[in-house]
Amino acid sequence: MTLNINKTLNDDHSELTVTLEGRLDTITSTQLDEELEGSIEGVKHIILDLKDLTYISSAGLRVLLKYQTAMKKNGMIIKNVRKEINSVLNITGFNKFLNIE
Repeated sequence: MTLNINKTLNDDHSELTVTLEGRLDTITSTQLDEELEGSIEGVKHIILDLKDLTYISSAGLRVLLKYQTAMKKNGMIIKNVRKEINSVLNITGFNKFLNIE
């Protein structure tokens, strides 16, 4: 399975919304990293919408951590986390330092 990444930049280019659909694994995490790397210049906030993300691996978690750190604590918000993904975030302790709504 693949990862579909949809990005929307608001009018003043300060907020980037990224919707993920599919699997964030070893292969697709590189794809997400490259997409975000090329998109965050000048962006103050990233909103990651995970409502259609069905799987996340440790490689995917590393990408989330990288951009949470890059955007500082309040610069990245993760929304619409499915029960299965939330369970992974809780078990790994990532829920303690990711900004999840």
